[in-house]
Amino acid sequence: MRRNEDERSSAYNRTMRSCEWTVRDLRKALAEGSLRPSELAREALARANGNANCNTYLWRDAEWTLSEAARAEAIPRGSGGAFDDGRSALWGLPVSVKDCFDLAGAPTSCGVRFYREVNGIAAQDSWLVERLRAAGAVIIGKTHLHPLAYGITGENPEFGDCVQPTDAGALTGGSSSGAAASVLEGSAVAAIGTDTGGSVRAPAALCGLAGYRASIARGNWRGGAHLSESFDTMGWLFRDLEDAPLLAETFAPAQARAGRPFTHFAVIDESFLKDCEPKIVDALHRTATELEGLGLKRSVFDASGWQGSFDIFAPIQAREAARIHAGYFDRIQQDIRQRLEWGAGIDDLKLQVLRDLRKEFRKGIDALLAEHELLLMPAAPVVRLTAGADNSQARARILRYTTPFSLGGVPVVTIPCKPGGMQLAAARDADEPLLALAAQLGALRKAATIAHA
Repeated sequence: MRRNEDERSSAYNRTMRSCEWTVRDLRKALAEGSLRPSELAREALARANGNANCNTYLWRDAEWTLSEAARAEAIPRGSGGAFDDGRSALWGLPVSVKDCFDLAGAPTSCGVRFYREVNGIAAQDSWLVERLRAAGAVIIGKTHLHPLAYGITGENPEFGDCVQPTDAGALTGGSSSGAAASVLEGSAVAAIGTDTGGSVRAPAALCGLAGYRASIARGNWRGGAHLSESFDTMGWLFRDLEDAPLLAETFAPAQARAGRPFTHFAVIDESFLKDCEPKIVDALHRTATELEGLGLKRSVFDASGWQGSFDIFAPIQAREAARIHAGYFDRIQQDIRQRLEWGAGIDDLKLQVLRDLRKEFRKGIDALLAEHELLLMPAAPVVRLTAGADNSQARARILRYTTPFSLGGVPVVTIPCKPGGMQLAAARDADEPLLALAAQLGALRKAATIAHA
């Protein structure tokens, strides 16, 4: 009997390329019994580290992962839920976790060999890993990241730069670099990332993936390594916008509500897009038209006051990061060490001025969202970051687009485009209706594709 089940599962997987893996399709197959978690885990492990530098994961243990798959299989079937089997939406699915969250029995590097040695082996799971395992998700491993999660390119001098599995000449972006690579290569159907200044949104946009950055303060950071407490958020990278609502519960509070459907959105005024590549601007226009196709009324919002967002964000981030990593600056690569040293030199009076500016900026974001409900703009002004090129200016250029929403602490969905990706932001704690709208957009796109086939 077991042999027949294995043969059915193997046949199912052979027909599924990594680019076709979606949460809903795999989860439906699991619920129907045509696919088993252990078979899916073996397929995911076979695809792991599929980029040219073989560094999607900084930690993997195939035996442990397969034991997790067996544990998931032992979770009894019930009734109800999204797939009518009484199990979580993540049950049996291969997921990856950014290597800044503790997993019992594994080291946590934060992208730096020194921290992997100092931290040693984690004694217990982080809150986030506990949530994933309780849901029956099967963790494939812990993924690559820009050192300390303090960068936007995915370059790492100690573990190697993270390049895209489908394009060895292109960086994934960061800091959730391995998260993006794991979804691209098909070793994970969804990947846990973090987003401080754009670390989910930028790699999603650069890799043609969907992304979800949760509202600030969603989830619990026990066992997770902070970079900057004022801005750190949890998030997911994944392929299919229709999967977005199924990923919300991981970070959601117990009393999360669906919220009212959106009726309006606003597109950023094009004067802000002065350094944006033309293909990205074209994609912005197409996405706005798609949102109108969902019945939303379009307007334009003025972002002239956003020009200084990076100048508020960066020093607060640097000061908080400097406190976390105090005493270890000499163990960190030069460009990040310089930021930490700069942050350590910001005095309390200057920090308070910056925090006051942040409060005023947040009020402005809140006012815009109260007026327009949703704000749409590019997640990155560039289509590609070339591996091996001088990307020293990429951080400031990309963060100019992402830090406004970081200062606001708001949830953002990254809408994949061809090329690039768009940010769609909603008011804080409007995560559920935002993800529901993303799913509607995904369904609209599929219907359009079928109609033109």
